[in-house]
Amino acid sequence: MLAFDALALRRGPRVLFRDASLAVHAGWRVGVTGRNGSGKTSLFGLVAGELAPDLGEFRRPRDWTLAWVHQETPALPCAALGHVLDGDTELRALERELADAEAAHDAARQAALHERLHAIGGYAARARAARLLAGLGFASDDLGRPVAEFSGGWRMRLNLAQALMTRSDLLLLDEPTNHLDIDAVVWLEQWLRRYPGTLLLISHDREFLDSVTTHTLHIADERLELFAGGFSAFRRVRAERLAQQQVLAARQAEQRARMQVFVERFRAKASKARQAQSRLKALERMAEIAAPRDEATLSIAFAEPAALPNPLLRLEDAAAGYGARRVLDGVSLNVAPGERIALLGANGNGKSTLVKLLAGALAPQAGARTEGKGLVVGYFAQHQLEQLDPAATPLAHLRRLDPKLGEQAGRDFLGSFGFSGERALEPVAPLSGGEKARLCLALIAYTKPNLLLLDEPTNHLDLEMREALADALNTYDGALVLVAHDRALIRATCDTLLHVARGRAVPYDGDLDDYARLLAREAREDAQPPAAEAASRRDERRDRAEQRARLAPLRNAAQKLEREIESLAAEKRTVDAALADPALYAAGDGASRIAALGRRQRELAAAIAAAEDAWLDAQGALEAAG
Repeated sequence: MLAFDALALRRGPRVLFRDASLAVHAGWRVGVTGRNGSGKTSLFGLVAGELAPDLGEFRRPRDWTLAWVHQETPALPCAALGHVLDGDTELRALERELADAEAAHDAARQAALHERLHAIGGYAARARAARLLAGLGFASDDLGRPVAEFSGGWRMRLNLAQALMTRSDLLLLDEPTNHLDIDAVVWLEQWLRRYPGTLLLISHDREFLDSVTTHTLHIADERLELFAGGFSAFRRVRAERLAQQQVLAARQAEQRARMQVFVERFRAKASKARQAQSRLKALERMAEIAAPRDEATLSIAFAEPAALPNPLLRLEDAAAGYGARRVLDGVSLNVAPGERIALLGANGNGKSTLVKLLAGALAPQAGARTEGKGLVVGYFAQHQLEQLDPAATPLAHLRRLDPKLGEQAGRDFLGSFGFSGERALEPVAPLSGGEKARLCLALIAYTKPNLLLLDEPTNHLDLEMREALADALNTYDGALVLVAHDRALIRATCDTLLHVARGRAVPYDGDLDDYARLLAREAREDAQPPAAEAASRRDERRDRAEQRARLAPLRNAAQKLEREIESLAAEKRTVDAALADPALYAAGDGASRIAALGRRQRELAAAIAAAEDAWLDAQGALEAAG
């Protein structure tokens, strides 16, 4: 097990945590949580042996093999598959020894090495590495490509695959989902749930933590606390504990006040002096219960747009790509005010291309893109942070958008996004990734967009900032198109899912849980031979699923009309019954009531007829579509 005994750790002059005594047992999967800068990554450095405690002791079993993800990968010439295989250090050592034994014609040594290779599953290692790469989104053609050819995000995936390839007893993962899409996140979830070793996981993805972890290790207020259960269970327990502490602190403050009043009133009176001194000593001995300190929360907001044209934006049979390579074809999409659309699909299938097309950053190669009058797009791109000027201040960035903006007005606006006081006047360069992402969101919000296009906005945001973003999006009046691997954010903000795959963007007939089950099922089918037959079955299922998705809007419209007709008919029956009641005609105000009911009867009859005509049209369209 991992044992912490009265341990303290500093970063420079600042104490991260002190007097930490706890144990993490073998096989536990522990989510490490806390605000950015609280010491999570430093804790990993301590566990890995790269940092030493300032006080106390940390113990890790000497025979445990450690694996963790390297944050940087140089432009290596080796192939992707070979880079992943390097994670199994014993395998690589055995391969080198076997080559030497073969060169020396040492048959006995070769036999022993082959026996060990068989024992560790070395002959299936390449297949195992290929499955890891496939699960993380790499195509079969990528396995032989040099590492140097991949972008930074894909190199991080290679490093993750290399860590998973290690036959480890202890696995440290620091934000492993940041460069993954939902497809890869779901796959990684399943892999980690089967991992037999001990896992320490830093993540700001609530659903990922809840799915994977068995315990939660929280860092706050210079304390390290271990809780049983995933993140949601931890939040419930901690909220209850803080509420209880608040009650106890209030009671103690009331008791101290009463005792202090008694002391002040009677300490000079001879008959009460002894009791006053007794209470004074009790006050001195009383250990103060501190009122709980809430972790600072951040609130952000998107201002009401100046205009909300309907539609805001329309794509009609649009195609998009890069040069001769077409990524998307036949995309038709109508974005209206209040729309909340999430894009699903593996990286490389065209989600970012579709967002660029919507933003106007890519011109359609075919079809049409039509903007509503007064469209204002707020576009957060995947690499938005890299476009910030590191030498400029947040206020300077804002005034580049609006040169007439006064300093105080600019600082007031930035303060609402967490850049208060002098922080608005400090250079961007030393800001954390989360702070830079928050600044980018502030710059977007300042333009008062009526269409928000957010492509992976959460990569550098902690849990509290993600919740603040979800709250802001839920009160935003414009339309939203979101690409994110954080399913909690999608669930909280989006009600329409589009599946981007095989050059198309079609409505997804299901929810995120259905999508996760589809991915798990496809992963199982991908592992089953024969490949050609399995691919054929998958294609058939996908075609049927896409057909269901194409028909879903028509079916939904028909069902909505059916409900509307039933509701109108029920109301009309009530009106008819009222008009048939003899008491109505005997009442003193019967004439005006009869006239009103008659008008409503005619309105309902017309509405029912119109709804029935629309329902017949929808049914005809469904039949025509098959």
